[in-house]
Amino acid sequence: MIEKLFRKKEIGSMLSESSGGLKRNLTAWHLVALGIGAIVGAGIFVITGKTAATCAGPALTISFAISAVGCILAGLCYSEFSAMIPVSGSVYSYCYTTMGEFLAWFIGWTLILEYLFACSAVASAWSGYMLNLLHGWDIHLPVQIAQSTFSDADGAWKFSGSIINLPAVLIVFFLSALLLGGIRQSAMINNIIVGIKLCVIILFVVFGMTVILAPDFDLRSNWTPYIPPNTGTFGQFGWSGIFRGAALVFFAYLGFDALSTAAQETRNPQRDVPRGILISLIICALLYILVTAVLTGIVNYKELDVEAPIGVAIDKAATLYWLSPFIKLGAIAGLSSVILVMMLGQSRIYYSIAKDGLLPGIFSKIDADRGVPRNATLLSCIATSLVAGLLPLQVLNELVSIGTLLAFAIVCICVVILRKTRPDLRRPFKVPFVPVIPILGALICIIQMVSLPWITWIRLIGWTVVGFIVYFAYSIKHSKLN
Repeated sequence: MIEKLFRKKEIGSMLSESSGGLKRNLTAWHLVALGIGAIVGAGIFVITGKTAATCAGPALTISFAISAVGCILAGLCYSEFSAMIPVSGSVYSYCYTTMGEFLAWFIGWTLILEYLFACSAVASAWSGYMLNLLHGWDIHLPVQIAQSTFSDADGAWKFSGSIINLPAVLIVFFLSALLLGGIRQSAMINNIIVGIKLCVIILFVVFGMTVILAPDFDLRSNWTPYIPPNTGTFGQFGWSGIFRGAALVFFAYLGFDALSTAAQETRNPQRDVPRGILISLIICALLYILVTAVLTGIVNYKELDVEAPIGVAIDKAATLYWLSPFIKLGAIAGLSSVILVMMLGQSRIYYSIAKDGLLPGIFSKIDADRGVPRNATLLSCIATSLVAGLLPLQVLNELVSIGTLLAFAIVCICVVILRKTRPDLRRPFKVPFVPVIPILGALICIIQMVSLPWITWIRLIGWTVVGFIVYFAYSIKHSKLN
């Protein structure tokens, strides 16, 4: 039994299995656009406001910088693995070759949590912006189909009185239909959306800076104190709030992990995946810090605990009122691209795990004409629409953050292990200063995990227990390796 649990998959076997099936259509610039499409979304348009209002205040810029450092360190580790093992399973596949099947299943199950709840969280945020836009046009949906079924009050889930968040469900179904059309079509649509999104963000930053730097604007009233004093509760402002804020906004950087799931569909993955990961990370980190600085400069952080914080900033600055419809449309477009790329990553995780026999084989089937995992995409669509329609945004955000941090920490650790156990392997991209950089990356991730609320840990443990039940009841019996 112990031998079965920790049996490792050979890298050569994994690479030979990846030679057929998914079509290789993506270039480095496709990957950069996919990365920006996935990373820049809820982090700017939703989470900035809520996290500034409840955790870090104007010092959320420091939170984003801390998360960016952790992400770049983890991104270097992802780059080494994705260039060496260019397959669709991301950290699940990397773990399978270094730690064995049981731990690979554990991280694969965590990745399912990460992608499922990330898609759902962004779909919930998309719904908030769409309802806000419709409200401006004097179109009002009944509350019974415009909010999640459950609400979160002090860690306890309660019925909200609504039936389901219908806009969130509909956007998931629409984008799933696009993904079923093939990776080339999905990448092209994502490129267009990313262009719109970047134009809108740059407009907000440039014109927002003209507001906060104007001689008659009192910037100090919103930025003083820059680090609000702690309330006496861990995680509510002060430095503990900055670290909790960093853990929560880590969710905003999730997109580069999705790039590693597209390695099997990239023409030259050894060269292009590392470039895509690192370039998109650096661009997005700068955008996050700039937008947060402008946002908290225009509006006092105490007023930002809303679904559409940038919309609030636009309304607050009278000279920026003309930007309001562009911001809302840009937010809707931006969040759409995040859902698209996260759905792409989620379906590839299901596909990779099913291909190894740990999930039913029906989810490893490839559509012969379009070269996409059709059944895995349909599973992603159904699961995501249910979670997005039922659960509130804050719960989803915290679960995604802890799952993401755990995945990043494990990738960093796996780099050190494989450097020791397989120094002979060809590595087209190498992490510099091993083991210092991987260990620092893992430590930053673990520190941020510790900063999250205890109820998030309880939910992660509950999800893990369900995963162990699935593994011992089904996966271990159907594993192709065993």
